[in-house]
Amino acid sequence: MPRNTAQCLRCKRDRCGWACCGAQEVKIFRALILGELERGQSQFQALCFVTRLHRNEIIPSESMAKLRQKNPRTVRQAEEVRGLEHLSMDVAVNFSKGAQLSSHIHNVCAEAKEAIYTREDDVKFWLEKGVDGSMFEVLPQTSDLPDLQRCRLCADRWKPCICSYSLSIEWYPCMLKYCKSRDAAGKVSSYKCGIRSCQKGYTFDYYVPQKQLCLWDEET
Repeated sequence: MPRNTAQCLRCKRDRCGWACCGAQEVKIFRALILGELERGQSQFQALCFVTRLHRNEIIPSESMAKLRQKNPRTVRQAEEVRGLEHLSMDVAVNFSKGAQLSSHIHNVCAEAKEAIYTREDDVKFWLEKGVDGSMFEVLPQTSDLPDLQRCRLCADRWKPCICSYSLSIEWYPCMLKYCKSRDAAGKVSSYKCGIRSCQKGYTFDYYVPQKQLCLWDEET
């Protein structure tokens, strides 16, 4: 299995270390994959997957700022494991124009300039918010290339194919916890008293011009 890191950066008002969004509601995953020198790969390969950040997906920063984490150096386990999300990334994002979508793309995806992917459904949402459509390019699909296979089934290392890459966010703040208190008159009220953590996995499918760029996605 390739080593990877997943990084999402959130906008400044949401000071969450791994997640990122901007005015366009953007979420960015970055993966760094160590190359296999004996198979002709460079030192590492970088990928960026850009998707829409939905409301309530991560708790707001103003709520986090009011809550203090006990034992911050503790290695924590997620309290909830959320279902695997399978995404078809059928559009490429132009790196030089990506700042119009999110200012974080320039820094987060600098090592993946030719490998930034998103979804057509998310592009439609951003276009409605006024984003310049010239930064997006629809990638070839099976309907365009009848011989296009999944990379794990493709025998020729130099043929185009549909690559699959999986990663997991092991821990992130997904919900607020509420506790109840009772005043002197016996009236019960609730207040924010903690953060609920979640784990979530993602699988991204995307077009590559040659299987050489997707050697991890092979049958064993």
